[in-house]
Amino acid sequence: MRFAVVRSSAPGCEPNCPEWISAEGTIEVGTPALFKRLLKTLGGRQLPIVVNSPGGNVDAALQLGRTIRKAKLDIAVGTTEFSGCSPQMKNCRDDDGKAAPYLGIASYLGIAYDSGAMCNSACPLMFAGGVRRVVGEWAYLGVHQITTTYRREKLLYRTTYKIVNGKKKVLSTKIVSRKNAGSYKTYEMSKAVEKRLSGYLKEMGIEQGVLDVMKATPASDIRQIEPDDMLEMKLVTSLDSLDLLTEKTICRRNPVPANCRQIPTNGKPVAVASVEINSAGPQPTEAASTGAASSSRPEQDMRFVLVRGSSPLCNPDCPEWISAEGVIAAGTPDRLRELLDTVGGRRLPLVVNSPGGDVQGALAAGRLIRERGLDVAVARTDFLDCDPGAVGCGAKDLHTGLTVDAGAECDAACAVMIAGGTRRFVGADVHFLVHSMGMEDKVRAYLEEMAIGSGLFVAMQSAQYAKHRELSQDELAEFGLTTGSQSVDALTGATICQSSPKPDNCRVLPSANAEAETPAKL
Repeated sequence: MRFAVVRSSAPGCEPNCPEWISAEGTIEVGTPALFKRLLKTLGGRQLPIVVNSPGGNVDAALQLGRTIRKAKLDIAVGTTEFSGCSPQMKNCRDDDGKAAPYLGIASYLGIAYDSGAMCNSACPLMFAGGVRRVVGEWAYLGVHQITTTYRREKLLYRTTYKIVNGKKKVLSTKIVSRKNAGSYKTYEMSKAVEKRLSGYLKEMGIEQGVLDVMKATPASDIRQIEPDDMLEMKLVTSLDSLDLLTEKTICRRNPVPANCRQIPTNGKPVAVASVEINSAGPQPTEAASTGAASSSRPEQDMRFVLVRGSSPLCNPDCPEWISAEGVIAAGTPDRLRELLDTVGGRRLPLVVNSPGGDVQGALAAGRLIRERGLDVAVARTDFLDCDPGAVGCGAKDLHTGLTVDAGAECDAACAVMIAGGTRRFVGADVHFLVHSMGMEDKVRAYLEEMAIGSGLFVAMQSAQYAKHRELSQDELAEFGLTTGSQSVDALTGATICQSSPKPDNCRVLPSANAEAETPAKL
């Protein structure tokens, strides 16, 4: 297993980004010592662990779990995609792409994601040590019987003794040779091992059901534990994805998570305690009467990108959607119309992540969405090929990615925009904030036009500019803003193209290298 300290390279993250420990590979006898050495270099900083492992040595996994719990670290199943310099590269520390030299330790830039990541065999024992334990929808955690290998040796001794009063007294015994006498394996857990694992799981607050599943699964197989079962067994602490620990927006929370660190322009780290983040989100400027929002960080105008799902569960028939991220501006409706005109009348859902913005622009965008009969969900899009607009990404008609609602936001004027959706979904992990935006008569008339209950307008008016009000899923349903309790997966999930009738946003590409038939570039 290889350990590396990673800082998020997500666009727009700096100067305050989350950091984590990437743990990848097989757990060996020497792995706990390597991990302790890394923790020592961190000087007590509590960074979450993102683990991707097929398993390995059971005793080492138990040691890792106890070390993780003692250090009070969180853990998630996931893998890290490094940007530029990576631990596998030779002379990586001398590479121009290396990250975070200010940390004074071997550190890298990257993005964490859970798609295809695994924690199998002995790895769940290591995983059990985390304080918060997370396995996302696209990650795998599996267990099976423990395989014990017994190795036999033939030893030749030389013993020196003397006779004292007629009795033999041994003076020394020395091994003079060792010969391999073969080995054998057992595929059933011994009572001693079962007792040791049972005690460990109890120590970590994990239900014994995990041990029962291990014993019931042959060593030649892997039993993937379902999310609800993991929650019931207390193997996971929530059904969140690893975005809970590594998503770039977590450093805007108050209090700031322990794994966030702000790096000013002089490159010297600033203590987390000195970072002040307003939990209420972006604050209005003098243009608040038109719904314009501002914050201490520069915001990007809303960007529309055509995306195709990248899950291996969907190929070759995968869902597609339009990613809409950033601040709503006066020109947002025109940009959306331009993109829609390129997709040949296909009804692609809109996946929105926005801090709000211009109310007039939101009203026009919402009406355009309703006119085209589009569905809408609040979520982020994680791009797996390259982030649009990033240096080196180049022009692409169709990006690949996954949708994640954890850490997504829809604030202020964003609520107005998504009200135009034919179907509207807001997941449990989304932050949905409203406040008074001015233009009361126009907003009220628009919400009535979209058949949204008056409760939403009342909630908006009850919160002044500087005091955003966060709405729950129950409130959104009660106000009629959401049309169902599902998350964004109802529109972009990997298996939706297997349903009948097939959704409009599904399409089979001719080959793995095929280009989209209806290019969209904006």
